Amino acid sequence: MEPPGNDVVTVESAEKIILRWDSTASEDAREKMIFAGDRHEIDRYLSAVDEIQRSMESATLSDDQNKANSAIQIAMARLEDEFRNILIAHTTPIEAESLTDTCHEDYDDDSPLTKDLEHQESNSSCSYRSTNSIREIDLMPSDAIYDLRCIAERMILAGYLRECIQVYGSVRKSAVDSSFRRLGIEKLSIGDIQRLEWETLETKIRRWIRAAKLCVRILFASEKKLCEQIFDGLGNAIDDACFMETIKGPAIQLFNFAEAISISRRSPEKLFKILDLHDALSDLLVDIEIVFDSKSSESIRIQAVEILSRLAEAARGILSEFENAVLREPSKVPVPGGTIHPLTRYVMNYISLISDYKQIMSELIVSKPSIGSRYSSDPNTPDMDFTELESQTPLALHLIWIAVILQFNLEGKSKCYRDTSLAHLFMMNNVHYIVQKIKGSPELREMVGDDCLRKLTGKFRQAATNYQRSTWVNVLHCLRDEGLHVKGSFSSGVSKSALRERFKTFNAMFEEVHRTQSTWLIPDTQLREELRISVSEKLIPAYRSFLGRFRSHIESGRHPENYIKYSGEDIENAVLDFFEGYQVSQHIRRRSE
Repeated sequence: MEPPGNDVVTVESAEKIILRWDSTASEDAREKMIFAGDRHEIDRYLSAVDEIQRSMESATLSDDQNKANSAIQIAMARLEDEFRNILIAHTTPIEAESLTDTCHEDYDDDSPLTKDLEHQESNSSCSYRSTNSIREIDLMPSDAIYDLRCIAERMILAGYLRECIQVYGSVRKSAVDSSFRRLGIEKLSIGDIQRLEWETLETKIRRWIRAAKLCVRILFASEKKLCEQIFDGLGNAIDDACFMETIKGPAIQLFNFAEAISISRRSPEKLFKILDLHDALSDLLVDIEIVFDSKSSESIRIQAVEILSRLAEAARGILSEFENAVLREPSKVPVPGGTIHPLTRYVMNYISLISDYKQIMSELIVSKPSIGSRYSSDPNTPDMDFTELESQTPLALHLIWIAVILQFNLEGKSKCYRDTSLAHLFMMNNVHYIVQKIKGSPELREMVGDDCLRKLTGKFRQAATNYQRSTWVNVLHCLRDEGLHVKGSFSSGVSKSALRERFKTFNAMFEEVHRTQSTWLIPDTQLREELRISVSEKLIPAYRSFLGRFRSHIESGRHPENYIKYSGEDIENAVLDFFEGYQVSQHIRRRSE
């Protein structure tokens, strides 16, 4: 170790210099700091310490050794104070400035520290090195680093390594803690985190993701660089020891939040934030391995990897539990008017969101749904042959399976309707909604595939056909000729009594259908119009034809208005009332009043 200056200091003068700066014996020494003063005085003191160090190695008399030991102890106490003072003097909050550098990653945060760090980064183009996305900022000026290194070198040589590390760690950890507070990273235990309401946690997760990027890529990386600048080469892994002394507690505090989320109670609404966390931590993993690359920081690397694994397992578990929840969802109260069930909306919106996370979910979901031949005799579970879908990814199979079990559940709910026609309308509405949601999401449509989509389309069209059959077959049966003709020379060939009864039956049946089905609802405008047209194409021509053939027989008798109550236009207009979701009887009432 070479003296910092050109002055040659004898042992005697060295002892005097050290004693003059003994803060326990001199008020002047207590009030002043050596390294805050003249450079020449700094170098003289360091040279004095060096000389005492050398004298200890060559001292042969016990008196000389005692004097040297006493001097070095005084010097070390002084240097420890100086070391702390320099650290504190140069540990200042980063000034908040407007962000001007747009070439780096946008952390999407408006917290003061985010802006501070990014501003310092943008104004330190020559003072940080970039490794992947790591950006190391110079936390202290070079002259302060030089002084700290000079002090550390002498403390370590004198056997004061532990004291040096402790002082460094306590000051720098306070700086990191201050940064944590400004980033909104709270000191919460895993239990505290798990007791928070999910709505509160969602906000904290978003904040954590932004903060974690800043902490790993800038704060922790810059602290590591500062340790290297001060301690590298002064001993075996001393720089790493100081680094861990500084950031081990804050790092554990940071990662404990993600760990708490990874082991918290699973529920469907948590999936997407868990995926966000997994994605962020996965993206950070390379940087974590770079920043925490030593043996002593292995526990932090392991913790990050384990959290990532638990987040993945949580995501898989939530998906599995969601499937079971969809299959077993127990509500049996029919939705009014056969409209879209809340379960259908929820499930389809949910799997649409899953498709938005296709990339990450495809990495996590590697096995197909846990169903198979063991379900073949289970009446509470639908049959599904996955051999037809061998080319599909595991994630796609899960989404298809969810659509299948949703339909299965809806079929059970449809049985709660007393009116068979309404049950068919309910299934038509809900399966049509499933189809539209799949078509509306390119990612979801790609995963589900055209074959599955065609089958779903066929199902809602079959439900529409079943509705028409159950509703209109009996109505149209009234408009048949059979049973109206009679034989005899005095007869016109038509039984007027049978004809009157036929008109009365048709009127009653149509009015009842109109009364009930105007309260039924088809939310999709195009589907509603298509079904009305289909009904009209069967009903209107049949009614007009029947009316044309038999009107004269009724009008030639008494009170024809009691039997021919509606024109073809009336029936046509009345069909427009169907499936609006509320009682609309204008067209029928106008003719019957």
